[in-house]
Amino acid sequence: MDKFKEIRPIVLGVAIKDGKILVSEGYDRIKKQTFYRCLGGGIEFKEKSENALKREFKEEIDADVKVGNFLGISENIFTFNGKKGHELVLFYNVEINKDDYKKEYKILDEECHAPVKWIDINEFKNNEKIIYPEEVKQYI
Repeated sequence: MDKFKEIRPIVLGVAIKDGKILVSEGYDRIKKQTFYRCLGGGIEFKEKSENALKREFKEEIDADVKVGNFLGISENIFTFNGKKGHELVLFYNVEINKDDYKKEYKILDEECHAPVKWIDINEFKNNEKIIYPEEVKQYI
């Protein structure tokens, strides 16, 4: 699937601890903009969204998570590095297994070397930092 030519179903985990949310840092080189996004990714054919979320956390930061409540869904039409994208985003609360908890992580992907960190929720609520998709703000 070409994620810039089709509607892509994805799932994101909203992990909150001590007033902070776990997010990966991204950078759009066309907009010259640093932004943040909750962890997660694509839902594969015949894969339940909760299982996709567990798989993505394991693949991205080698952490096991407990998937909590379904929070909602949003439609995200966006432009990243000059390419248009379209996603249907499912949001869940997640809790990181205490043995896998770290203050900071790195994405374990050869193509991506983004830092993953806990950032104070108020920085997003007060628009000091950008989080995508914006609808995640209603769940923090």
